Amino acid sequence: MVAEPGGPEDEKPLSDEAHSAFSQPVGTEPPAAPPEEDHPTSEFALPAGVTPEAPASGSGSGSGTGSASGSETTGSAFATPSTYSFRDSPPAFTPAYGVPMVRLTKEAPWQDRMRTMLRMPVAERPATEPVQRHDEEAGPPVPRVLDLTLRIGELLLAGGEGAEDVEAAMFAVMRSYGLDRCEPTVTFTLLSISHQPSLVDDPVTASRTVRRRGTDYTRLAAVFRLIDDITTADDEVSLEEAYRRLAEIRRNRHPYPGWVLTMAAGGLAGAASVLVGGGPLVFVIAALGAMLGDRLAWLCAGRGLPEFYQFVVAAMPPAAMGVALTLTHWSDVRPSAVITGGLFALLPGRALVAGVQDGLTGYYITASARLLEVMYFFIAIVTGVLLALYGGLQLGAKLDPDARLITHDRPVIQILASMVLTLSFAILLQQERATVLAVTLNGGVAWIVFGAMARTGHLSAVAATAAAAGLVGLFGQLFSRYRYTSSLPYITAAIGPLLPGSATYFGLLGVAQNELARGLASLSTAVATALAIAIGVNLGSEISRLFMRVPGAVGGANRRAAKRTRGF
Repeated sequence: MVAEPGGPEDEKPLSDEAHSAFSQPVGTEPPAAPPEEDHPTSEFALPAGVTPEAPASGSGSGSGTGSASGSETTGSAFATPSTYSFRDSPPAFTPAYGVPMVRLTKEAPWQDRMRTMLRMPVAERPATEPVQRHDEEAGPPVPRVLDLTLRIGELLLAGGEGAEDVEAAMFAVMRSYGLDRCEPTVTFTLLSISHQPSLVDDPVTASRTVRRRGTDYTRLAAVFRLIDDITTADDEVSLEEAYRRLAEIRRNRHPYPGWVLTMAAGGLAGAASVLVGGGPLVFVIAALGAMLGDRLAWLCAGRGLPEFYQFVVAAMPPAAMGVALTLTHWSDVRPSAVITGGLFALLPGRALVAGVQDGLTGYYITASARLLEVMYFFIAIVTGVLLALYGGLQLGAKLDPDARLITHDRPVIQILASMVLTLSFAILLQQERATVLAVTLNGGVAWIVFGAMARTGHLSAVAATAAAAGLVGLFGQLFSRYRYTSSLPYITAAIGPLLPGSATYFGLLGVAQNELARGLASLSTAVATALAIAIGVNLGSEISRLFMRVPGAVGGANRRAAKRTRGF
C-alpha cells in the first residue's frame, strides 16, 4: 500500500537545531507566574497604601495657577513648601529695610573712592560708570587698557608708593575706561591684573615685573596728575593721549642735576651733625665726608655694583673722617657728630616707612620684602662704618661712647638745622619745587614736637619720635588732599630729622669696642625708634581719614578693613 503524499506517514521528527534555546522542552509544564512583589518598580513611585494629597489651589504651575480638575499637577520651584513655617524660619539674607546703597561721591579724591571699593566684597561693588569714552558696540579695548594700567602701576611701585595706593590707582584707571570685574594684585616686584568680561567668558590676565627702582617724586606727582585726569569726567583722556603723556613722564629729566644732589647730600649730613651738637667746623667736615661718599657710590653704580656695596662704600668716608679727627686730638671737634651726620644721609627711612605701612594695611608679602631690603641696607651701612671704626681702633683712636649722654639745648639752631636737613632730603628725593617749602615746614614742626616732648618734657625719646612722626603723617595727608597728589613728597623728607642716626652710631661703636651689651642695647633703641617713625606716620595718616568724609554707604559708613583675628 502506497501512502499518499502529505499524510501522517510523511511527517519526520525535527532536529535539535530547529528548536530555540529558550523554548520549553516537550512534556514539561509551563512555570507559574512570578509573584507581584518581584516586579521591578520605580524608586520614586508612591508606596502601596499611601494616598496622594490633593494639590492646593493656585499652586499648580510656575505662574501660580491651578491645572484642570482630576489631573496631577507639578508644583513650582519658587512656590512656598507645605512644611514652611514663618515663625520657625531663619532670618532672611536681605534685611527688611533692604541692602544699603553704596554711593561714591565724585567730589572725593579718587584715592578714597578706589580704596573704599577695593575693601568692599566683590558682590557689593557698584557697577562701573565709564568716565572715558569708548566704542559702545565693540566695548573698551581690554589688552590696551590692561597694558596702560600695568605701566602706570610700575611707575608708582618703582617710585616707592605703598602697595594699597598702587592697587587703588590701577583700579581707578581700569574702571575709568569701562572694565568691570577687575582684580589688581601688587607685590614687591610683580604687578598683575585679572579681568573677567562676563560670567561665561574666560578671564584675561596680564602681569608686569618691576626690575629697576628710582626715587623721583616729580615723576610720581606727574603720574598722579595723569590718574586724576583719567578719573575725572570733565577731562577727556583717550588711550592714545594717556600713552603719550606716560611716555613724556618716562622721558622727563630730573629737576636737579647731579652736582646739586651731591651738595644736598653734604647739606643733609652737615645739618644732622649740628642736630647732635656739632659746630660750624663739624658741619663742613661732615658735609665733605658725605659728598665724598656720595661720589664714590655713584662711581660704583656706574660700574654695575649692587646697591649693597654702594652703601658700604658711601658709609666709609664719614666714619673715616671722624676717626681721623680723633687721631688729630682736636678738642673743639666732636667725631661722633661727624659720623652721625654721615649716617643720617644713608639710613633708608623711605623704604622703612613704606614697608611698615604695607604690613599695617595687610600686604604682608610686600611688607616682608621691603623690610628685608631695609635690613640689607642697614647691614651694608654697619659694614662700612665698622670697617672704618676697626681701622681707627687699630691705629689707636680713642672714641668716646659716653658722648651720647651729653645734652644739647640749642633750640633755635636745632630747629633751623632740622629745616635745612629736610630741605636737603627733599632735593635728594627729586621733589617738585612747589612742594619743597611745605615739607620743610613740616620737618621743622616735627622737630619742635620732638624737642618739646623729649628735651623739655623729659619723656621717652621713642614715644616723642612716634608722636612727632604721627604729626608728620597727619599734615602730609592734609597737604596731599589739598594738592590731589601722593602724600610721600610731604612725609618722607619731613621724617629726616627723626631718624636714629646717633643711636645707630653708638651701637656700632659698642660692637667695635667689644662691648656687645651696650652696643646691642643702643642698636635696639635705634630699631625701636625706626619702627616708631613708621608706625607714627601710618597712624597719623589713618587719623586724618577719620576727620574726612570718606565715600561709602549711605549714612556715613567708614571704609572697610580686615577684622581682628582674635588670636587664631
